[in-house]
Amino acid sequence: MKFDIFFSICQTEVNGYLPNERTMFFNFFDQVRHADELGYQIAWVAESHLSCEVQKKNPGAVIPNFQGEIGLNTDILQLAHRIFAQTKRIHVGSALRSILVNGGPMAHAEAVKTFLSLHELDPGENRLLHLGFGAGRFPFSSAPYGIVPRSLVEKVAWSVIRRKLFQEATEIFLRFLRGDIFSSQDVKPKIITREDFRSDLEWAQVLQAYEKEVHQIEIPPFWNFERTGIIPAQASLRLLRLIIGSHNPATQELANTILPCGVFNLSITPSAQIEDTHRRMQTKFHPDGGEWKRWYMPRTTLVFIDNTPQKSIAQRRILARNRAEQALCAYWQGVEGTLSSDKINNAVNNALIGTPKDIVQQIKQRFHPEERLMLWFDFFNHDNEQVKESMTQFMEYVAPQFAKKYIYVS
Repeated sequence: MKFDIFFSICQTEVNGYLPNERTMFFNFFDQVRHADELGYQIAWVAESHLSCEVQKKNPGAVIPNFQGEIGLNTDILQLAHRIFAQTKRIHVGSALRSILVNGGPMAHAEAVKTFLSLHELDPGENRLLHLGFGAGRFPFSSAPYGIVPRSLVEKVAWSVIRRKLFQEATEIFLRFLRGDIFSSQDVKPKIITREDFRSDLEWAQVLQAYEKEVHQIEIPPFWNFERTGIIPAQASLRLLRLIIGSHNPATQELANTILPCGVFNLSITPSAQIEDTHRRMQTKFHPDGGEWKRWYMPRTTLVFIDNTPQKSIAQRRILARNRAEQALCAYWQGVEGTLSSDKINNAVNNALIGTPKDIVQQIKQRFHPEERLMLWFDFFNHDNEQVKESMTQFMEYVAPQFAKKYIYVS
């Protein structure tokens, strides 16, 4: 089992305390240096774009009850250079980088190639950038960049088109990373048909907007460009690992026809969906990536651990449970309406809560021994020393129990 760490850099009020941005980043780098010393393998950092506080004052606020900013990292590439400069062993991961914002997939491919060119200037450098990429969680972050319906047909069919739009972006992004020279005419067209919709009624509404009775509709490209190549062109992909942030099978498989791509996973993903992905990737994973491994799908899990020496085992469990309940309640209230109750329950059930021995048992009961877990300690917690202490307790008392494989019954 592989143990990574997940950082949200979430600037929200906790128990009446709202740190400023400078404090948030100071705490983050202090924690990531500590994670490096403790032996965590990858530091995954959440990414956000544009202010939640400003957006919630507009009509159609996405998270009107959330106080503060859901995340402060807007560019993992800049952050990664600084992380690598301050640490010795830890790798860096993005969770997730939206390839729809800031110029779209072509611009992101150039930015990643530039990062890799600089990162590999040191011939002894072998630490990886694990680039999780996706479409972004909130539409308001991508709308200012033109990711909005452009016609009545697109407005009616937007839930389907947005998925296919991400497929278009994925193909452009990965092909430019691979070094291809091509035009938008060489990109797979976006076709919508009845099979893309949940009911005949939804498809009928699309046809009504299209004003024609047809079996399929081709949606024009969102990115139009002549035959193009990106620079730097000679940067290798040796220090890059790609993880796609989509649970749509067609999108995962499209990505793996171009370059090897793992699959990014959140704690709200149902177990059945996770296992189905592992089964499909056994045959759909790009051959250049070798054999599919379970740790190619990193999984987030919240951790609330307490091993206070002067407390009894019962008291430690109560302290851990109280911290978990307070943090989870505050989060669900803040994002109310953006997640279903089923997803919330899955997240709660996947949280690791209690003493180190409790958490060891919970991991053995819930997770396959070849998982890669992204352990989330800073969840609604601005107490820098407490977060670092939790990180330490996990690596001292929990991680050593997984030096050998164990029997897992799903």
